Amino acid sequence: MNDTRSVSATVGGKDLIFETGLLACQAAGAVSVRLGDTVVFCAVTNTDKPREGIDYFPLQVEYREKYYAAGRFPGGYFKREQRPSEKEILCARIIDRPIRPLFPDGYRNDVQVNSMVISADGENEADIVAVNAASAAIHISEIPFMGPIGAVRVGRVNGAWIVNPTQTQRLESDLDLVYAGTRERFLMMEGGANEISEADFFAAMKCAHAEVVKLIDAQHELRRMLGKADKVIADVAPDAEKMTFLRGLCEETLRRALLVAGKQERHTAIKTIKDGALAKMSEKWSEIGAPQFVQFFDALEIDLVRRNILEHGSRIDGRANDVIRPLYAQLAPIPRAHGSAIFNRGETQSLGTITLGTKKDVQELDAITGGPKSKPFILHYNFPPYCVGEVGRLGALGRREVGHGALAERSLAPVVPDDYPYTIRVVSDIMGSNGSSSMASVCVGSLAMMDAGVPIKGHVAGVSIGLITTPDESRKILITDILGSEDHCGDMDFKVAGTRKGITGFQVDLKLRGLTWDVVEAALEQARAGRMQILDFMDGVIASPKELSAYAPRIQKIMIPVDKIGGLIGPGGKNIRRICEVSGAQIDIDDDGTVSIFASSGEAMAIAQREVSAVIAEAEEGKIYEGTITGLKDFGVFVEILPGKDGLCHISELSDRRIASVEDVCKVGDKITVKCIGIDDRGRIKLSRRAAMAELDQQEQRQQEE
Repeated sequence: MNDTRSVSATVGGKDLIFETGLLACQAAGAVSVRLGDTVVFCAVTNTDKPREGIDYFPLQVEYREKYYAAGRFPGGYFKREQRPSEKEILCARIIDRPIRPLFPDGYRNDVQVNSMVISADGENEADIVAVNAASAAIHISEIPFMGPIGAVRVGRVNGAWIVNPTQTQRLESDLDLVYAGTRERFLMMEGGANEISEADFFAAMKCAHAEVVKLIDAQHELRRMLGKADKVIADVAPDAEKMTFLRGLCEETLRRALLVAGKQERHTAIKTIKDGALAKMSEKWSEIGAPQFVQFFDALEIDLVRRNILEHGSRIDGRANDVIRPLYAQLAPIPRAHGSAIFNRGETQSLGTITLGTKKDVQELDAITGGPKSKPFILHYNFPPYCVGEVGRLGALGRREVGHGALAERSLAPVVPDDYPYTIRVVSDIMGSNGSSSMASVCVGSLAMMDAGVPIKGHVAGVSIGLITTPDESRKILITDILGSEDHCGDMDFKVAGTRKGITGFQVDLKLRGLTWDVVEAALEQARAGRMQILDFMDGVIASPKELSAYAPRIQKIMIPVDKIGGLIGPGGKNIRRICEVSGAQIDIDDDGTVSIFASSGEAMAIAQREVSAVIAEAEEGKIYEGTITGLKDFGVFVEILPGKDGLCHISELSDRRIASVEDVCKVGDKITVKCIGIDDRGRIKLSRRAAMAELDQQEQRQQEE
C-alpha cells in the first residue's frame, strides 16, 4: 500500500522535495530527494547488535549513478554499471564526512548508507542532493543519529552568491563550496576557488548556513509526519572500572612516551607500554583480548595527548601551537621527468613529478549528472605502505587516495593558465607520512610545475589546522601543521590551500559535532598565516618557472582559415595522418582553425610545420614548384604542386622544342619542375615546365657571372 509522505524546502530559489514511503519500505529508513529533475534515492540499514571485536564504528557509505537516470546505456562490453568511478567515490566521501561525527561514541553496530542517482537532468548536481537524502533517511530511522544535517553548494558569479548553482552557472563561478552543517553549527566543507579571500570565503559559508537551516527543518517535519518521537541518544563511554585500572597501570609512562618527537621512536615506546598493559588487563579480566583492549588504550592515549596540550602547552614534538615543522625541498631529482621536486615538512615527504602531454592525453569524464566532459589537469596521489614503515598490500586505489588527490588537484588547477596548450599530469608519491600528506602534495606539485616550466600564476601551498577542546568546550586551542597523532587524537583537520592572493582549495574533517563561527574564522586566519610561511620558503627554492624541459614535447600553433580545415585533414584523415607519419609529430586541430603541433625534436617540428604550411598554401602566379605528375592527357599533364592541388601543364609548355607526345617527355609519378603562369577565375592553375627551365637557366647564368 502506498503511504507516501513528502515535504519541501525552498533553497536558493529552488525546491528540494523529500519523499518517503514509496520505495524500499523494508529498510530502516528510505528517502528520495528531488532538485529539478535530479532525484537521489537513499536507503539506510543497520544491524541489531554491535560487531564483535572491533574498536571503530563500521559505517559504510556508497553512492552510485545509474545510467538509466540520464536515458543512457553504460559503456563497455557488459552494458551494466561496474565498479564505482572516481566521481562516485568522491561523492560517497562527501556524504560520509558530515554524518560520521553525529553517531554516538561507542556505537559499534554496522550501518550501511546506499545512495543512488535515479534521475539526472544534467544541470542540477546530485552530490548535494545525496547528502540531504542520506541525512533524511537516517533521521527518519531509529538508528541513533544526532542529526539531521543539511548541505548546499555555493558559487559566486559576477560577485553574487548562488546557492546550488546549475552546471552552467558553475562554469562561470570563481567558487565551488560544498557546505554541510547542523542547525546551530558548521560541520563540513570542501571544494575549490579562484584565489578567494578569507573574508569572502567566510561570508560564503554564512550564506550557506542560512539555507542549511531550511533543509534541517524540512527533515524534522518529515519525521513528525511519520508520527515518530524525537530521538534520545547518549554516547557509550568505556567501562569506568577498567579505565581507572588502565590509568593506574600506565598513565604517567604513556604521557611521557607521547612527547617523544620522533614518530618511529614514539611508536616503539607506546607499543612497549601497550603490550605490558594488555597482559595485565587480560590477567585481571579474562574476557579482554586485543580487540577489546584497543578501545580502552586508544581512549587513554587520546585523553593524554589532549591534556598535554590543554594543561601543559606541550605538543607531541614540542612545537608552539602556530609553528610549522622544518621545511626542505629539492628540484629536479628525476633527470628525465619533464619536471620533478621533493618536498618535506617534518617527517611528511612527497615526491612530485610532472608529465606534459597533448590534448589527446586529457582525462575524459562521463558523469551522467553533467559538468565538463574532460579535464586537461590531472593530479594522482599514491600512499604506499612503506611511507609509514608498514607492510601492506598494493592493489586498487583506496578512497583516501582518490580523495586526497582530488583535494590537491583542485587546489593547484586555478593557477594553470586557461589557454595552456599542454595536458598536465602531476603525480604525488608519498615517501613519508606524519600528517597532512595531501597538503604536501599541493606544495610539491607547485614546485614541480615550476621546475617543468609550466607558467603558473604563482606558488600554491597548503597547511592543516587542528583543534583541541575540553569536553565542555570552555577551552579551544588551534594548532598549526598537525602530526598524524594530533589528527587522530584531535577534534579537527582543517585543510586550506592557496596562493598569496587567496584560497584555492579546502576540506574540513571533524570529530566534534560542529564548530562555532569564532573557531571557523580563527582557523581560516591561522591557516592563512601558516600558508604564507610555507610560500616564503617555496619562493626561496624557485620563484618563477624554469625553461621548458628538454625532454618535454614542444608545441607550436598555426592559425589557418576555417575553410582549410577539411583540406588539412584530408579524406578520411589521409593528409593529417601522412604529416604525422613523415614528421613524427602529433597535430591537434580546433574548430576555430588553431593547429597545435607537438614534437619531441626541432627537426620533427620543422617537418610538420612545413607540411602543414604546404597543405594550406595557395598557388602563387610566378612561383616555381617541384611537383609530381599525377595524370597524362594528349593535350598535357596534370602536376600536383601542393598537397591536394593540381595544375595543368599544356603539351606546348612541357619543352622549348616541339614534342609529338607527352609520353616522350614524362610518365605518371615523375618529379617535374614547373612555374605557375596563371590562375583563371575558376581557380584552375596553369603551369609551364618551359618557363621554369628558362628562369632557372637565367639564375644559374647570373650566379656564374657573379
